[in-house]
Amino acid sequence: MPSLPDGFDPDAAATGDGLFGLDTKPEASAIVVIPVPFDATTSYRPGTAKGPEHVLEASLQVDLEDLQYGPIWKHGVSMLPVPKAIARLSRAARAAAEPVIRAGGAVPGNRSHQRAVAKVDDASETVRRHVAREARRILDRGAIPAVLGGDHASPFGLIEELAERHPGLGILQIDAHADLREAFEGFAWSHASIFHNVLTRIPKVGRLVQVGIRDVGAREVEFIERSRGRVRTFFDQRLRDRQFAGATWSALCKEIVKALPREVHISFDIDGLSPELCPHTGTPVPGGLSFAEMSHLLEVLAASGKRVVGFDLCEVAPGPRGVDWDGSVGARVLYKLMGCALRSQGSRRRGRRG
Repeated sequence: MPSLPDGFDPDAAATGDGLFGLDTKPEASAIVVIPVPFDATTSYRPGTAKGPEHVLEASLQVDLEDLQYGPIWKHGVSMLPVPKAIARLSRAARAAAEPVIRAGGAVPGNRSHQRAVAKVDDASETVRRHVAREARRILDRGAIPAVLGGDHASPFGLIEELAERHPGLGILQIDAHADLREAFEGFAWSHASIFHNVLTRIPKVGRLVQVGIRDVGAREVEFIERSRGRVRTFFDQRLRDRQFAGATWSALCKEIVKALPREVHISFDIDGLSPELCPHTGTPVPGGLSFAEMSHLLEVLAASGKRVVGFDLCEVAPGPRGVDWDGSVGARVLYKLMGCALRSQGSRRRGRRG
């Protein structure tokens, strides 16, 4: 462990303005978070573009001694500055997307819709390149990269870079939705299309393992069935039915983790949790994981011998002014994801406080 600076008390109130109140620099961090304030295509209600700042603010209230993973912060964790250019791009793309979303999707032959879709797709491509570029820099330094969205389209560039370096990469997706729709509402990079895009555009991704899925379309089910095992879906209701019949959550978690390849990226949509934990997310759905169930699943993965090489947390959205519940939950999920990644790699990575 790195030595602590004189006078630093991890149990005192946060005084730094960085992630979790720390002042760790990215170049001294074992985990570096890429904030992506972008949510052009969220089709029910927007707001997740404010997720990175919301989670950052709430993270100042997180106690640093985690009961599962210990003092995660000591290994060095940080977040890059929230990019103002991406936030501006999100607002412009969202304004262009609104008429298409209100119409239920791009109407064939409607030139206005076609121009709007092109503008949104171009903006989304800019975000993809930005995330991929930042991920390359972090990976080249030997740190673990993470994305904090934004909508669930945000991590594509990160997954692309990880798969290039780890062929056969597995993805553990915790989510209420399958996100296997093709160009949902006409947008190529829709938040509802992230894993359709991953599986059709990134051939080096080996397998997608989905947990908590409870809203799904007919064509998405067909996509899963046609995948010949490349997609393994643990539907939420079927997991509950097995629990009702006597299966323990611990045994189910071991089965889920066993389905993953050796190297894993965790893609965490906050709506994979029960909606009382994320009431203001873009598309909340009844059912889902409790915080304790999520925590146990991550701990089983961390102890399995498989390596978490990256992760993302998306779709956290602030509530009305003065309501910070979603951010508080999101910040604690983010800390658990960090602990899981470090534990899975033997906690050998070391950083230092700046």
